[in-house]
Amino acid sequence: MSNAVAEQVIKDILKELEEDKLVLPTLPEVAIRVRDTLEDENAGLPEVAKVINTDTALAARLIQIANSPLLRGNMQIDTVENAVSRMGANMVRNLVTSIAMAQMFQATTDITDKRLRALWEHSTGVAAISHALTTQFTKLQPDLALLAGLVHDIGALPVITRAEEIPALLNDEALLDSVIQQTHAEIGKAILKKWNFPQVVIDVAAEHENLTRKSPQTDLVDVVMVANLETYVGTDHPLTKQDWTKCSAFNKLGLDPAVNVVSMDETSAAIQAVKSALT
Repeated sequence: MSNAVAEQVIKDILKELEEDKLVLPTLPEVAIRVRDTLEDENAGLPEVAKVINTDTALAARLIQIANSPLLRGNMQIDTVENAVSRMGANMVRNLVTSIAMAQMFQATTDITDKRLRALWEHSTGVAAISHALTTQFTKLQPDLALLAGLVHDIGALPVITRAEEIPALLNDEALLDSVIQQTHAEIGKAILKKWNFPQVVIDVAAEHENLTRKSPQTDLVDVVMVANLETYVGTDHPLTKQDWTKCSAFNKLGLDPAVNVVSMDETSAAIQAVKSALT
């Protein structure tokens, strides 16, 4: 497939996005129901627990996380009611959305299965590192950092869906990577706006690959940017060709760009704990 055709695909996708004609993914229903219940002034955490209990797999995973090293509680949790009580509203909202996200990376055809699996694996890796970095080096909200890490590349989903209609693009990994690279930030921003996500998370989707970005205070973009870069250590990803010493996010977190945070004693166990909770 020629670069010219790939450029046309990029042009078409961005034009549809601008004209609000691009089909964007929808947030899993259970995540919407939990969010709506949390925003209902007449509902409380018991009502949220009832919604979560309608999804057996989600309920089991939430209890698992409540008992994981992520929360380090002293008492064993064995019900959703106790889990949501331990977590509180904000954490429940973010973790339920994070767990439900896995549904969106299910392949509709065999040909996209490998690509979506790789995207989910990368997203969970970034989410795990983001959670660990936030806990260790910032005062930001770790569960929100986890969610931001999971959705940072969400803009790739509509591109992969489009590629299903263009087999030559789907079968040319380099060209598909190029199309995703040039479109996923704008698409991701649009998706998260549609989902009514917090602006701080929308900014992550839009800016996580902008290594020259400057901001006055350490924020989620800094965290996810560093986490994203760390997942590419040892690969030939285009971001590895840039000068990371000029990326202020490392300095704001007090990290050396030359040090692999994944292997640091302080973070490696925490990263594995999050990955096991998400997979």
